[in-house]
Amino acid sequence: MATFEFSEPPLLARAEFDRADQVRKDPDSLAAGWSGAQVLTVDRNGRFPVREDGSIAWSGVSGFGSMPPSDAVFLGVTGTTGAGTHRWAVPVDEVTARSVDARSGAHLLPNDDAGLLATAMGLINWHRSAKYSPVDGSPTEPAQGGWVRRNASGRDEFPRTDPAVIMVVHDGADQVLLGRQSVWPDRWFSTLAGFVEPGESLEQCVQREVAEEAGIRVSSPNYLGSQPWPFPRSLMLGFEAIADPAEPLVFHDGELADARWFHRDEVRAALDRSDDWGTENPDAPLRLPGAISIARSLIDGWARAPIA
Repeated sequence: MATFEFSEPPLLARAEFDRADQVRKDPDSLAAGWSGAQVLTVDRNGRFPVREDGSIAWSGVSGFGSMPPSDAVFLGVTGTTGAGTHRWAVPVDEVTARSVDARSGAHLLPNDDAGLLATAMGLINWHRSAKYSPVDGSPTEPAQGGWVRRNASGRDEFPRTDPAVIMVVHDGADQVLLGRQSVWPDRWFSTLAGFVEPGESLEQCVQREVAEEAGIRVSSPNYLGSQPWPFPRSLMLGFEAIADPAEPLVFHDGELADARWFHRDEVRAALDRSDDWGTENPDAPLRLPGAISIARSLIDGWARAPIA
């Protein structure tokens, strides 16, 4: 049984819009909804247009043609169920208007818009690497509103999502293990994470990744929740696990440049000061991942949990 819960779902896991599977499979429904659709453009750097308040600058279909472009992806329907507004995303080389990238701007979005953005980025990133069939190497074309790629023989390929575990490792009391990659600035720390390998359960992956990255053993891995992570197309599966702070840390695979055990009071202080990555506080002793990351939800959930 988990020792704590998220105070609220991770940022990119709160959307409730209708993904409208029945619409994406019906060309007539897609065509009928296009004229009143709202479109999100996303460029190769993951930037999207925003208004002055940071909200998505959705556009109408003017300029895109009377039918959805071949590389457009249908995201779902918002508003009244069955008669709402169709939402689409279109990849572009560059967004020239006011724009931000998802890592720095998604936390300003309403829940549904954040979820629509994550869906758009995940699909667009998949399309960019799935132009040829993995079976015979033949070209593939989008179908079903961008949720399928189909080759000439009619074989369908579906969007790929890469599962990864991300875990807050603690001692069962007041200490938590956080790590820092070599490319990160000093005092930037986060939870450990890694991709699931073939033939491996999620719990086995938690134990293996911590052993590889920090050289210690963990026990009692417990699942807490998940969040899409469209960088490029992952699903982050959040866990907690228990370890002994007395066990020496060894960075076997070179993934981490540093890892330390922090006391709950240190983490709470950083949370209270909003000492996040990229914020202007050069004297901050500890900087934590921003609100868009499930890592932040894991750290916050552990730090704010009642102490037994």
